[in-house]
Amino acid sequence: MSTYTATKLTPMLESHDMPATLKFYTEVLNFTCDVKLDDLSWLTLCKDEIEIMFCSPNAHRNIPKSIMSGSLYINTNEVATLWESLKDRCKICYPLEDFDYGMREFAIYDNNGYLLQFGQDL
Repeated sequence: MSTYTATKLTPMLESHDMPATLKFYTEVLNFTCDVKLDDLSWLTLCKDEIEIMFCSPNAHRNIPKSIMSGSLYINTNEVATLWESLKDRCKICYPLEDFDYGMREFAIYDNNGYLLQFGQDL
């Protein structure tokens, strides 16, 4: 195998409701929309060093609903403040908690059902 340099990982997720995805990420999570196609078939959303792309489903994949077996884990320096601002505005997976592995974190679901975890070193 040849040696290569990987420079960035940007998740690209499908959304069956792009207007709701745009609203959730910009109004609830305070992301900005850096790229948006006129027909809302593609979005690039950013928050500080985080970038997530969303696309509408297409014929190549033909998946009836948004799925992901894992989660997106977002590190933050203000997890308790973020929890307070989100806990009444989102579907909660688990509340703010300190874990033995040295993290304080919580998890929510976005409007598509994707699991978003937010954590801070203890």
